[in-house]
Amino acid sequence: MRARRLVAAATVAVGIVALSGCRAEPGVAAYVGDHRITQDAVTAMLDDLRAKNPTPPAEDPSAAAQPRLPGPAEVASVLVLGEVCGRVSKEKNYQPRAQVSPEQAAQQFGLSPDTRYVRSVAELYTCLSGVPSGEAVAPTDKELADVVAAGRKAAKIPANVSDEDAARQLDGEQSRDQLRAALATRRSLVEAVESHDVTVNPRYRPLEFPVLTFEGNAPAVSVPLGEAGSGTVTDVSTPDAVPSSANPDAEGTAS
Repeated sequence: MRARRLVAAATVAVGIVALSGCRAEPGVAAYVGDHRITQDAVTAMLDDLRAKNPTPPAEDPSAAAQPRLPGPAEVASVLVLGEVCGRVSKEKNYQPRAQVSPEQAAQQFGLSPDTRYVRSVAELYTCLSGVPSGEAVAPTDKELADVVAAGRKAAKIPANVSDEDAARQLDGEQSRDQLRAALATRRSLVEAVESHDVTVNPRYRPLEFPVLTFEGNAPAVSVPLGEAGSGTVTDVSTPDAVPSSANPDAEGTAS
């Protein structure tokens, strides 16, 4: 079970989502405070992804090896968290401690570095590198169980491996630092939830941003953005979505 930590240098503690009532306007994908992230903005980024990363015909042997494009929820999560990070950094005068280039982000996706989504991911992780995170601590039983459940859902844990053995491996010597740093990051984000008022269109819920993934970008530890609930947006013309990526150099292995 391989796990990749997505947030560079354990430096994240962003204020994100605290709901204050229900907000809904036609054409709005999400709110961050008084800022509107429109569905047109999400659609434009998806169109740009398709235009700059065309999918080969099905009969082309290279088609199977093509990376899957991010879907509407992945795009929305990057736009939401990018807006939040920018606001928090300005308020607290946080300065980036690492520069993530579009080329680095593109390498993780296998996409064109000129893609708006890839550039937005690079900008987001550059921003997050300047925001302090909490100290890594041992995971609770529930946190470990949640990571194991995510691994089961993504088919990243063999059926013959028990939940107890999977938990021991995930928090074992080879992957302990990765997991605990990611959980600390998530806790910091959750604790800072009251700093900003984020509301998400039901079509995009549950909206989450991964801070740790298994091999293949399957989410292992994610931060909830906005309200819980179902109703995630789908798009039949878009290939299956993959989670957002980040720093391609920060990864570890759970054995």
